[in-house]
Amino acid sequence: MFSFLTLDWKGVLVALALGIGLFFFGGAQGAFFLLVMLWFLILSGIVTWIGIKRKSAIGVYERSRSYSNVIANGIIPLLIVVFYYFNATANLVPQGFLLVSYVASVAAITADKFSSEIGVLGGRPWMLLTMRKVKQGTSGAVTAFGFGAGLLGSLLIGISLSSTINYGFLLVVVMISGLLGNIVDSILGFFEEKGIGNKFTSNFACSFAGWGASMILLIVLGIKPF
Repeated sequence: MFSFLTLDWKGVLVALALGIGLFFFGGAQGAFFLLVMLWFLILSGIVTWIGIKRKSAIGVYERSRSYSNVIANGIIPLLIVVFYYFNATANLVPQGFLLVSYVASVAAITADKFSSEIGVLGGRPWMLLTMRKVKQGTSGAVTAFGFGAGLLGSLLIGISLSSTINYGFLLVVVMISGLLGNIVDSILGFFEEKGIGNKFTSNFACSFAGWGASMILLIVLGIKPF
């Protein structure tokens, strides 16, 4: 319920289309892909409402989000699932890698969401690239509290892999990937303040970085997801 209260009607329609795409292209794992994204939406709704009075007072509360937010956060996960669908016959990479990287991409956008919504309650932030203090709500601004919240967000998404044989290792991969995606988003937020890029491009890059980091870690560490 909380998740859909943060989307306008266009956002809800695009979210439904995204869910259908995840379920269809996910094949036998369609329900898993869909549930992970639904979990992200539920968590996003919850953290949006945390500290609502404080956020409203400092002018950083966003009551409603539209389809562009859904697309920015969901396009990379959807593309991973589409690749998963065709990779079932092409067998270019292990299917388990794609499943874990999907979770990692969602973990990255969840980490960003937690950092943005909860981190703003953690005191005066600073810009990651310059280390200079800035006002709350500035794009790319970070706090230690926000990074901790981001790791929590990644952890909560990572528990979806609890049935895998290498769950402990995979959870670490997901959390690291989520953190790296969050850092990429913060770096690009600095350029947003300079008029280069926007929240769409930053969120897109965040989920892409989460996917890329997880694939690299899985290959380098030689972890077999299943």
